[in-house]
Amino acid sequence: MAAGDGVGAEATTPTARRMIVGAQLRSLRELADISRSEAGYHIRASESKISRMELGRVGFKERDVADLLTLYGVTDDGEREVLLQMAREANEPGWWQKFNDYTPKWFEPFLGLEQAASRIQTYELQYVPGLLQTEAYARAVITHGLPEAADPAAEARIEVRMRRQRLLLRPNPPKLWAVLDESVIRRPIGGRTVHRAQLQHLLDATALPHITVQVVPYDRSGYAAESPFTLLRFAQPELPNIGYVDHIAGGIYLERPDEIELIGRSLDRLAVDAETPERSRRLIASVLSES
Repeated sequence: MAAGDGVGAEATTPTARRMIVGAQLRSLRELADISRSEAGYHIRASESKISRMELGRVGFKERDVADLLTLYGVTDDGEREVLLQMAREANEPGWWQKFNDYTPKWFEPFLGLEQAASRIQTYELQYVPGLLQTEAYARAVITHGLPEAADPAAEARIEVRMRRQRLLLRPNPPKLWAVLDESVIRRPIGGRTVHRAQLQHLLDATALPHITVQVVPYDRSGYAAESPFTLLRFAQPELPNIGYVDHIAGGIYLERPDEIELIGRSLDRLAVDAETPERSRRLIASVLSES
């Protein structure tokens, strides 16, 4: 694959750019029949560094990329410049990096990938997904029910959550499909006023054509998934689908084909178990009227 193929303006985050550049470098290396160890030796680096570069998990030195392109036989100035420019942009900080002191390191890649996704599919058992939370609801969740005790770290995390939501309001936003357990819409997080406002916010959000919410009622199986998860899909062919599972001490990224297939099967079953989007809207409205 040529260095310019598949690289479009929709690759809007440094995280996505790193992955695209890395995928292009791997493709060019394999096309040239050069091993990772040989490539590493050429730029005075280890084989593991080449692996991390190709996975998009480290930043790029422009000189390293230029030297690798030469090694791989890429001599056309225009072709080289496309990838070199992407490498430069990949080193630019994302908006979330100013919150690094308050954001766990393991969550930073997710922020960049989420911003670059063309489709976001998520399943939640306890809370409204972060992309659909009101500020008051997010404050209740982040402060463990003590919003009046929010410290600067908590306020920074709330700001990050609100900033994440801007992707849903931009031109050509990603499609968001959220499947919620019925307990999510019934649990009065933050108290009655916050709960009611959150339910109304969900109804308002689902009026947008790119946002779909389905609710799995109590009387359905509940066996489709054992924990919350998110699946990110991308328009760029260089970017693989990525699953993400959040837990109390960190986050797990799932990228292997068998892992993505398992997530896909769970999502298919959830779509069957859940109420249709319209019936889900009516259920949310019913809970709102009762609260």
